[in-house]
Amino acid sequence: MPDFLTSIIDWIISTQVLDQIKDVDAAGLFKNTYFLVPFIGTIIYYLYKQAFTNLAIIALVIGLWYFSGTDYVTGAVINGELQLSKVIPTILVGVGGIATLIYLLFIRQD
Repeated sequence: MPDFLTSIIDWIISTQVLDQIKDVDAAGLFKNTYFLVPFIGTIIYYLYKQAFTNLAIIALVIGLWYFSGTDYVTGAVINGELQLSKVIPTILVGVGGIATLIYLLFIRQD
């Protein structure tokens, strides 16, 4: 089993996926028509189908993505030292997001 995981990790490193995720230009993404047109189409489709759970999940993912890029979260590590005053609120936001997803997907059924 470790050989299987090692081959997956080697593949992820060779494709440089982590560097690509780190270098995402969010402002450029939401100005790109190749992303924006299908995204708006998806939102309109979910509104038409009244799939409010899916809309809430999209909003939650975008909100957590935005929160992860704020100065509060990026300032949690300064000069290689973890700022403990910022850890608990960041963890609580993550746990709240996961709890909301669990509620929307498993507890509350449409």
